Amino acid sequence: MAEHIKIRKAEGTWVVRAGGAVLGESTQALELSEGSYAPVIYFPRGDIAMAFLEKTETSTTCPHKGAATYYSIVTKSTVLKDAAWSYEAPKDAVSAIAGHLAFKASDTVTVERV
Repeated sequence: MAEHIKIRKAEGTWVVRAGGAVLGESTQALELSEGSYAPVIYFPRGDIAMAFLEKTETSTTCPHKGAATYYSIVTKSTVLKDAAWSYEAPKDAVSAIAGHLAFKASDTVTVERV
């Protein structure tokens, strides 16, 4: 694994909310720390209400993690474009995040330990 990336089980129960709705809750989330960036919580896909997510055309590539696929969150009142991402086929060094989703925290999306 890239020396500056650490993946570990996120302690406790984690919740992601958008537009006032709970999109997911997990006791199996992962915490990815990368260099000086804030840690990111990755939720197992099975713990997320995928009916609220729509895959977008957006993609990015990280030299350490691979290609990221993005999803918009569709709420009753709005679409939060590219608010979540996933590494569908991450590089071997970070393969633990395969099958997981991360969310961009904002005024309308919260990721928190409960």
